[in-house]
Amino acid sequence: MRKKNTVAWTPGTTARPVPGAGRRVTSYDVALLAGVSQSAVSRCFKPGASISPATQAKVMQAALSLDYIPNAAARSLITRRSNLVAVIISNLANLYYPQVLSDLSQQIARQGKRLLLFTLEREADIGKVLSDVWQYQVDGAVVATGLSDEQMLEFGRRDVPLVLFNRSPREHAVHAVLCDQGEAARLLVSRLAEAGHRQFAVIDGPGDSAVAQERKAGVLDRLFTLGLPAPIVVSGNYDYASGGRGLRKVIDRLGRVPDAVICGNDIMAIGCLDTARHQMGIQVPLQMSVAGFDALEASGWLSYDITTLRQPVQKMATDAVAMLGELMERRGGNAERRRYCSYLVEGSTARLTSEPQRFGMMAAA
Repeated sequence: MRKKNTVAWTPGTTARPVPGAGRRVTSYDVALLAGVSQSAVSRCFKPGASISPATQAKVMQAALSLDYIPNAAARSLITRRSNLVAVIISNLANLYYPQVLSDLSQQIARQGKRLLLFTLEREADIGKVLSDVWQYQVDGAVVATGLSDEQMLEFGRRDVPLVLFNRSPREHAVHAVLCDQGEAARLLVSRLAEAGHRQFAVIDGPGDSAVAQERKAGVLDRLFTLGLPAPIVVSGNYDYASGGRGLRKVIDRLGRVPDAVICGNDIMAIGCLDTARHQMGIQVPLQMSVAGFDALEASGWLSYDITTLRQPVQKMATDAVAMLGELMERRGGNAERRRYCSYLVEGSTARLTSEPQRFGMMAAA
């Protein structure tokens, strides 16, 4: 048997293990240099593991001396965990999602895991990426897109813990963190109606987006309850151009400027606002109110100052990852759905009643 290219070492001496030419430094080398066991080295690089300060100092000094980098792939073979959490998100054109990704990434990292991102052009494309998700053998998944019955059952069959983000299928018991989109839309309509708006228009989001359809349904429901005329509804795609095109379609169909235009997100609201002010000469909010959803950073810029609805994204991300962490540790348990409500951000693009309303977290289902 070929001898390892190392020399004996004890703390306080100058000799140390010397890896062979081209050989990667291993935890064995670090353990030998530090005078500890390999398991002690592993614990030093595992978040939350129990290790004495003295041992930690010796191991880190040895690791620094050898330029040691832990091998995540090798560790996953031992622990039978990849330390990867899949995050599946659609509609990245909606600039609301970078904040979601940032918050999710930070929370996942605090659990000693890494985010593996899968993006979709449209929610209907989910089937195209699931085979990749299974290949990476992820420890869990946060999914912010629609899943079919079969796809949700597949997560269970493969024993991959799942938390839905802003999605909540009624037919399945599944863990979820979501904002009540319908209630947010009803709140917005109520405030606009109280301020005297009667003829509404909706620039809708993608037809395969559950969030967009919940928002539209909330608008329609509240207008019906109030006995106001049915709104003019036109389709959009969550992008800037959809806002401008949508406004022109609304005016063509209605034959005049509506009292209020509710857009499925802030990007379309900004497109609608720019088209109204700079191309059609419509005074906002004097002649027409414009509102959106998501409270993007750009919606608060002085040139826009959009009236919009803000979701508690950071809290939702924190809760989603915490929920997933519990599932990865204990598996099973009754499905929990935590619901939150948006609160209204009163910008200068809509005439509203003077009394602000704000809602916190609703009772968990």
